[in-house]
Formats: sequence, structure tokens, C-alpha cells
Amino acid sequence: MANPEREDEQTDADKKRETAADRQTKQGDNPHPIDSHALVITAAQASVAANRLPALLARVQRQLSENRSQYHREFECIEQTDDRAVFFAASDHWEIVGEQLGLTQREIDAVRRAHVQQLLRIGATSGRREEFEAAIEIRDAVVIGC
Repeated sequence: MANPEREDEQTDADKKRETAADRQTKQGDNPHPIDSHALVITAAQASVAANRLPALLARVQRQLSENRSQYHREFECIEQTDDRAVFFAASDHWEIVGEQLGLTQREIDAVRRAHVQQLLRIGATSGRREEFEAAIEIRDAVVIGC
């Protein structure tokens, strides 16, 4: 039986291995900033069909990108790279965005999971995973592509 705590952790080899989808995200070809590893974990956990996730995330990303400056003003930016900015937003953030976009609760949950998985992946590579796990208990993770 697989260890559920180990499921979303990475080995050093996993951290060094870069998939084509990850390279696309870094190159700006991907319409959302969620890398392939986080997407696979989200697809396994979400109640939304895996083949619908990329389009759903791209739709949400358009909304987030349009409001990027607002996120920088209103929320804590915990990491900024050339590829993405990561924020801690209010705990009802995804419900508000979901309502604005007309998303179902399952779609909102899938988007939230994808952003959390991406945050945890960033935390694993930066040594801040525990800090991020504690923070997402009270706030929502938001990843916006640059």
C-alpha cells in the first residue's frame, strides 16, 4: 500500500527531472502555471475529468492574469519568478473566483487543489513545504503565470 504522505513528495531525482510540460510552463507556452506533476496529482484527487483540467485551469488563469496587479496590492506574494507569482489569498478566494466564472463546486475544488499542489511542489524544492502546509490551513494558494 502506498504511503499517502509520500504521494506528493518528491525524491531528489524527481526534482531534477523536467518534463516537456514543465518546460512548456516555463517557456510561457502553457496557458496555466501548474506543472505536470501537480496536474497529475490534482487529476487523481479531483472530481473533474482529467482531460478537462487544463482547459479549466487556463480559463481561471485568464481571470487571474487580468487582475495580477490587484493580487500584488492585496495579498502576500510568497514567491515571484520569471514564470509565476505565488500568493496567499483569503480563505474564500476560490469560492469568489468560482462564482465570478460560473464554476461548479467540483470545478472550484479542482482549481484549489491544483494551486495547492503547485504550492507544495514549490515548497518541496525550496525547503518551505511545512511552512506552506501550515499556511494553507487558513489561506488559499494562488499561482499566477507571468
